[in-house]
Amino acid sequence: MTDATDQHLAGQYEAFPYPKRDPREEAKRLIVGSPSHIREIDHWVFGAARPASQPLNALVAGGGTGDATIMLAQQMTTLGRPGRVTWLDRSAAALAIARGRAEARKLTNIAWEQRSLLDLPGSGLGPFDYIDCCGVLHHLPDPAEGLRALLSVLAPGGGMGLMVYAPYGRTGVYMMQDALRRLAPPSEPPQQRLDIARRVMKNLPETQWLRHNRGFDDHINGGDAGLYDLLLNPRDRAFTVPEFNQLLQDAGLRVTCWIEPARYDPALLLPDPKLRARLEAMDPTERAAVAEALSGNIAVHIVYCVRAGDPVHQPDPFGEAAVPVCREMDGAALARGIRPDGTLPVVFDGLRIPVALPPLATAILPVIDGRRTVGEIGAVLAERGTKPEMFAKAWQQTYAALERINHVLLAPPG
Repeated sequence: MTDATDQHLAGQYEAFPYPKRDPREEAKRLIVGSPSHIREIDHWVFGAARPASQPLNALVAGGGTGDATIMLAQQMTTLGRPGRVTWLDRSAAALAIARGRAEARKLTNIAWEQRSLLDLPGSGLGPFDYIDCCGVLHHLPDPAEGLRALLSVLAPGGGMGLMVYAPYGRTGVYMMQDALRRLAPPSEPPQQRLDIARRVMKNLPETQWLRHNRGFDDHINGGDAGLYDLLLNPRDRAFTVPEFNQLLQDAGLRVTCWIEPARYDPALLLPDPKLRARLEAMDPTERAAVAEALSGNIAVHIVYCVRAGDPVHQPDPFGEAAVPVCREMDGAALARGIRPDGTLPVVFDGLRIPVALPPLATAILPVIDGRRTVGEIGAVLAERGTKPEMFAKAWQQTYAALERINHVLLAPPG
């Protein structure tokens, strides 16, 4: 399904492949994020139950210049995980950059497909155990059609990691898009539109909301591609929590996690007991909608989801054989970040939330190394004088607090 706007979009990503990346920078760092971090896929999609030895066939639909593809392929390589990541996108310019990044890292577990995700049905690709579709659905003529295309190649028992724009955290963006649509219509050449946008940005009034929104910086640090994608994109739809949830439900999908879970818990923002009592009467979607509206800084919604009819695989952190793992950080460093009052300060795009932890968390976290089981961690603490019941209670509190900020998850078996 394409239209005139879609043709403008295709031209945009050829002229300004997004996001701005340089293969020469791969030697300096690996860009990580959500969705599609391997630890998150293991935990939030497969409930830490899918063996690590089982090959993972993954698709990155709308791969752009390669962030998710490179991250997942590199993590699988580093951890010795079998499988393959398929990059799929229409843009030849983006393909050249993504391939250059993969070559710089000598990654051999990536397949390349230059085509639209809407071509997936009947393509012969897949089935895929995991599908990433980040920043794509909100640009499609019909997001529901995009989801149907993705589902057509999703393997039984598989899951997805999706990202769409959210309206409140993008305050200012749509005002600017409206102004620039009139000053620099999509029918004009991309470079000409970009020139107009830069001129407008130099004369942006103090009262324009974009000047006060610090939730993103594509228009400041994202180069031509970032500025164009943010403010000149010919089709850009944002979804509130209820709208996105409805889109997923209509497609037959069930959300296993909104990233990060704590951001969608309004109780953390409303300590008043009477207000919390009202929250308790709400269903999860209503509660998440309240959190989105109250915080005002959620610029994107990231979810992991599976087919609604699939069995629920809930990670079990309390079994003796469960293996906790810190996501992109060291357990000892996490412990050092705990304040004397027992809270770990966490900042979500400027919103500060103190995460309360039990006193024993400072002893538990340094022992988490991604290899020790919960039983073995308990044994280490027992040798240091901690009674089993004290450890069990402290571990339950520690895990519950850190899982919902996506800091401590469970590793898969094997």
